[in-house]
This record gives sequence, structure tokens and C-alpha cells, in this order.
Amino acid sequence: MLNKISGNDLMTDEVKVAGGYPLSSRVISTIFSFLDTVWILLAGLITYSIIIGNNLLMDGNYLSAVCFIWLTFFFLGRYAGIYTFSMILAPFMNLPKLAVVCLTSFMLLLALAFSLKVSDDFSRIWMYSFGATTFFLVTFSRFVAFLLISFLAGKGICRRNVVILGAGKQTERLLAQLGNEKPAINNVVGIFDDRIGRVGPTVGGHLIRGNIDALMRFVRTNHVDDIIVALPWNADDRQIQIVSRLRELPAHVHLVSDLVGFRFPYQPSPNHFGGVPMIEVVNSPLSGFKVVIKALEDRILGTLLILIFAPVLLVVAIAIRMESSGPILFKQKRYGYNNQIFEIYKFRSMYHNHEEQKVTVQASKGDSRITRVGNFIRRTSLDELPQLFNVVGGSMSLVGPRPHAVDHNEEYSELIDGYFARHKVKPGITGWAQVKGYRGETDTLEKMEGRVNYDTYYVENWSLFFDLQILAMTAFVGFVNKNAY
Repeated sequence: MLNKISGNDLMTDEVKVAGGYPLSSRVISTIFSFLDTVWILLAGLITYSIIIGNNLLMDGNYLSAVCFIWLTFFFLGRYAGIYTFSMILAPFMNLPKLAVVCLTSFMLLLALAFSLKVSDDFSRIWMYSFGATTFFLVTFSRFVAFLLISFLAGKGICRRNVVILGAGKQTERLLAQLGNEKPAINNVVGIFDDRIGRVGPTVGGHLIRGNIDALMRFVRTNHVDDIIVALPWNADDRQIQIVSRLRELPAHVHLVSDLVGFRFPYQPSPNHFGGVPMIEVVNSPLSGFKVVIKALEDRILGTLLILIFAPVLLVVAIAIRMESSGPILFKQKRYGYNNQIFEIYKFRSMYHNHEEQKVTVQASKGDSRITRVGNFIRRTSLDELPQLFNVVGGSMSLVGPRPHAVDHNEEYSELIDGYFARHKVKPGITGWAQVKGYRGETDTLEKMEGRVNYDTYYVENWSLFFDLQILAMTAFVGFVNKNAY
């Protein structure tokens, strides 16, 4: 669905775009692979109980035949491309390929049965019924899915919010092609171009909202899934500079093909843009099933850790209250996911000062502001335990780049290229930089650059196993650290 924008609309910073449940080609492919498995097993079971007998426990030969069809159908389907995003969302085009894959699978089963001289062990009626039922269920599920996705896309529930950088002929052709897609899952919410004054003010009926700086602000304040760079490919240096900046944003970045890609035949990639020729140059670190895995990891482990450390939380809170006056918890504004400011919780480790500090001063060795209890809980990282409530609440993760104070963020973002790439995921209680020794005071630019490098590596290489590895390392090396003051 293309979001037409009139010239009277508000400018970039005043526009708010709601997020839906963006469809992912990898997720859709995995779901349909699983569903086909269910339909094949169900088809075999139903036809067996009707034709062979009312017995849900299949004979070993029949069960082996069903498993053979499932494996063969899956691998032939992958080879034939029936699990690509564009084919799943085009059931009429998919019909001949589905028929060929299904027929080939059963022909291979018959050939195997004849070669092993076990064909007489199978009912011919069951074999034909099994094949027909499998084809019907698989095909019917794709038509139902197409109608369901079309309905949800029309309601704005299952859609991908897309912004485009570039307002030339490529963008005009791209908008025309996206406008013809069915179902309309790509919602163009903004077009940007650095050549303000030389292009526009509109392209394809869409208002040009500003330059690349406006694009950066727009993505940070709205839910954007994909950024498409629609610029001539011969502008190499400009492309490199643009992609380097866009790498800091939590969105997929694609380079759409130069005009030649629209004029000559090409082999489209299996992505959610259907037949539009483009390549992905920046991948969003957490998308598809990864978002669910990361969320479950944080909620489940975070809740368990709160229960485990409940006695410790209580003892530390009592010790802080007994030693000095003031609140038990220290709260501070920090930058989190996508540069959004949130409030972080820590146990108060310093003497309470009623005056609010405008400039954040990092704790240093022998700092007179730190209490005796505070010195202990900082060295043992017990002051970080209240952040488990941040994790369960959704503003932080167990593992991720450590969040910095707002003024430190603004200072170092001017000095370190790609600094904000660490904000493509939620900040964490512990992280790859911390277990590699970059914990505590960062009193030099080199130390902060080292921390940012490790954070960026984590963001670009996230996996559940990587998180578990960091948590295990934290348990052994992360609690007590000589650099924590």
C-alpha cells in the first residue's frame, strides 16, 4: 500500500508512522515449510485411516512412504523455488510448480517401491488418494494465506514501512512497480533526497520530505523496516558514504538496481519486494524470528534472575538505606534502542546530592562521592542488578551494548565514526565489550573506540549462542573488575 502525501502535510519531524507486523521473507518461507510438513503428514494419516482401516497407528511401510514424500517434496520444492516470498504470495503462478513438485515426489516413490520390489505392499487407491489430498491441502493453504495476507495488508497490520532515498527516474519506476504489487505489503512512508531544490518537490505523487539528515531523524522517530537507496550506481563514492551513515539505523538497507535493471531481464532475488531488482547491503540485526528469540530470552531469563537474586536485592537495599540518606535506586536518562531515551535503574552507590548534575562525571579511582556500600556493589557489579527490571520491562536486554549517559553519547558520537551503530539493538546489562575488558571508566578516546568496536561486532554478529556465551563469561569474569570504581 503506497501512502500518498499531499503538499500540505507536515514536515518530517512532525510525521508519525505506526508500526505493524512486517512480513519477512525468511519467516514466511519457514512457516510454509512447516505447514507443508503438517499437510503431507495429515494427508497420509487421513487417507490411511479411510482406505486401509480406522487405525491411527500407520503400518511401518506406509509411514516410511509418507516420510519419503515429505523429504522429497521439501527438497524438490526448495529447488523449484516454491518457498520463495514472491511465489508464496502468487498462488496462481505457483500452481504449476506445485503440481510438478507433487507429481515428481510421488513418481519417485513409485520408482523406489518398484526397485525395492515392495510395490505390492501398498494400496494403489491409497497412493493416488494420498497424492491428490496432499496437492489439494498444500494448494488450498496457499490460497487461504494469500487472501489472509491481502486482508491484513489492506488493514495496515501486515506491512513493511519503507523510505526511499533518491527522487530521480529510478524512484518513479520503483513507485510504479510497488504500486502494482498484490498484496500491497510495502508502505512507502517517505522519500528523501539531498538535492533539494534540484528535484521535486514531489515524485510519483509523494512529497520529498528532506535530505539524508531528515531521513536519519525520521527513521529514529518512526517505525521503519526498509530503506531503499535509489541512486545511480556509477556514483560509487556517494553510495559508500550514504551506506556508511545508514548502517547506524535499525533497518534493512537496499540498493535498488540502476535503470538498466528495469529494462532488461534479470533474476529477481527472493525478497519481500517481489520482482523489483535490488540487493541488500545492510541487514537489520534483529528481524524475523530473531526478534522473538531475543524477547523470550530476556523475559524468561530476566524473570528467573530476579527470583534468584531477590534476597541479594533486598540485602543491598537495606545496606544502602542504613549507611546514608537518599533514595535506594539511582535513575538516569540514557540512550537506548534507535537513540530513544529511557530511564535506567541502578542501586545508588554515591552520597545523595539534591542538585541535579547537568554534566555527567564518570566515577574514578578514590572518588569521594562513593559510599562504602557503593564501593563494594560497584566492584562486584551488584549495583547493576535493578536493571533486570529494565530487561523485563522491555527497555533493556540482558546482553547488549552498555548504555551511555546522554551527554556522553552526544560527545562521543561527534568523535567516533559509526558510533550510533551500537543503538541498532537494545542496550544490555552486560555485553561483548564488558567481558573483553572494556568495563568501567572510559577516560580516553581510545578506550571508548575499543568499546564501540566490540559493541558493533556484537550487533552485526548476534545469535542466541553468542548471548549465552557472553552471559557465561560474565558469570566468571564480569562480576568483579579492577576497572570498576
